Amino acid sequence: MEHMFKPVIDDESRQYWEGLKNHKLMIQQCLDCSKYIFYPRTICPHCFSEHLKWVEANGNGLIYSYTVVHRAMPPFKDEVPYVVGIIELEEGVRMMSRIVGDRSQIAIDKPVSVIFHQIDDELTLPYFQLV
Repeated sequence: MEHMFKPVIDDESRQYWEGLKNHKLMIQQCLDCSKYIFYPRTICPHCFSEHLKWVEANGNGLIYSYTVVHRAMPPFKDEVPYVVGIIELEEGVRMMSRIVGDRSQIAIDKPVSVIFHQIDDELTLPYFQLV
């Protein structure tokens, strides 16, 4: 893959990215209202508490929405067509990710599970496959 636009890994998101490298899908949970949170942040969007902890998501969910990408940015142009979707995890959070597998079988509300796609020595991404 040619030059890749890499995510910024900061103190807020470091545990998420480190988790992916170790094949763990880490999300946050509020210690006050118990709700799960994704994307990483310092304050609960539900109750505004600053008391958050990192937990490992079970990696299962449903396809909430998806699209097939036919024209992509340079790092991904050789991979088209591919599917990008919004996955609603069993914990209730939604995340955008690639969905891999037989495109004719991909549909809204189909169950998926996380797999870990190593881009290079520093970056691993969560992709989802049909269950």
